Amino acid sequence: MPRIPVAATAVLAVAALSPVPFAPAPAAGTAAPIGWHSCSTGQDDQLGAALDAAGAQCAEVTVPVDYRRPRGRTIAVAISRIRATDPGRRRGVLLTNPGGPGVPGLPLALLAPSMPELAARYDFVGMDPRFVGRSAPLHCDWPTDTFTRSAGPDLRTFRTGVDLMRDLARGCRNLDPDLLPFASTRNTARDLDAVRRALGERRISYLGVSYGTYLGAVYLQEFGSHADRFVLDSAADPTVYGPGLFTRNGPAIAAALRNWAGWAAGHGDYHLGTTTAQVLATVDRINQVAGRRPLRIGPYAVDGRLVPYLLFAGLFDDSDAAYAALSDTVRTLDAARHGRAVTPSPALDQFLAGVLTGTGAATDRAGTPVLCADRAVSRLPATYFRDIQDHRASEPLFGPMTRNITPCAFWPTDPVEPATTIDNDAPAMVVSATGDPATPYAGQLVMHHALSGSRQVTLRSAFRHGAYLGAGNACVDDAVTAYLLGGPLPATDLICER
Repeated sequence: MPRIPVAATAVLAVAALSPVPFAPAPAAGTAAPIGWHSCSTGQDDQLGAALDAAGAQCAEVTVPVDYRRPRGRTIAVAISRIRATDPGRRRGVLLTNPGGPGVPGLPLALLAPSMPELAARYDFVGMDPRFVGRSAPLHCDWPTDTFTRSAGPDLRTFRTGVDLMRDLARGCRNLDPDLLPFASTRNTARDLDAVRRALGERRISYLGVSYGTYLGAVYLQEFGSHADRFVLDSAADPTVYGPGLFTRNGPAIAAALRNWAGWAAGHGDYHLGTTTAQVLATVDRINQVAGRRPLRIGPYAVDGRLVPYLLFAGLFDDSDAAYAALSDTVRTLDAARHGRAVTPSPALDQFLAGVLTGTGAATDRAGTPVLCADRAVSRLPATYFRDIQDHRASEPLFGPMTRNITPCAFWPTDPVEPATTIDNDAPAMVVSATGDPATPYAGQLVMHHALSGSRQVTLRSAFRHGAYLGAGNACVDDAVTAYLLGGPLPATDLICER
């Protein structure tokens, strides 16, 4: 999830709130039976049709909005399931989360056919987190898919961004204020355990990516005795997760950009430079010109507040195909810098339409309530600008983006619980890439150490987000799959070479 900046000084004294006891969880098997049904909701429901075609079942699990009041208002959490193909060797259920926050998990049951070894042993279960997808969705009224922007080169452009964040927060005021404070990850973890109980399982296994690693870690903190095999791929730093998630990302994004620039320098057909330094200089000139005047890309105006995010979004994958797509985007930006008329590629057109008109999937609109409910942040714009200025010299391109203000500074409700502290010895496998620009390796080490019972599998010299399966590395894939199939955690942390 390429989103979010600085969690400066918290001004909400949520940590000082008197804790309200939560209702004890019923024992496994005591929940009402799940009413499984077809996943399709109609002829235009492509996801439901795909799930039905794959043999999936769907259902809803009723959960409290506020777990402190278990007999109060409830919502229905949507789940999908594809049953284990070898029932005689079934190990249990594998719950999944794709990241975000704000990304639906229901489609992840469809992973089962592509992972036959695991599909033989597990029921694959996808879940739309509360207020996402088919789980009582919340929809902010936004003219953009994402709030992530750079602060730009100066105070004037920063203030323009502040106005945008204030307007986006105002666009969420149409949402039910009695729901917003309970969109937190801790409540989603409680929902996961409610699903476990509804399925009649004493323990669950879990595969989470990106934000899904934080959700998995919160589950281990709250319900670790009910965890079987937990895999956290591209782990978020649990000490900063929230609106300030990307505050520490500037150096990692810059390193990933440098790696791409070396690739682009070796592919002269893009004409961006013949050395890494020349390609990076081209990028700097694009950013400087966009900071003075918007670049015209077909019908779109791309200014200096958007260029760093465009680059960041292209750095999640270090494959040749992904680097070629980013090179094509930078070539288009460079042509626009020179005043030439350019037409965006179909992929760039779709991206810009989403960011500038709000026509895309807009998972950030669903994810922002989660971030704002997870951790309190400063509501003073000057706090963010000072932090940006303090880091402009060391993080000139990406610091103004990663440290920028967010809609949470103007959010209509406050968190009702303090941020979750991760500190437990539950067994887990943390899977990492050393050059990850979205969840930097240093933060992944923080997660690994916070989960003192975990082992880490590291893909070295990889500049990508997601090390299991997508990277195509047999060392990583074999280690994770063996663990999920019942093998022990490695005796020590494991290093895999790219």
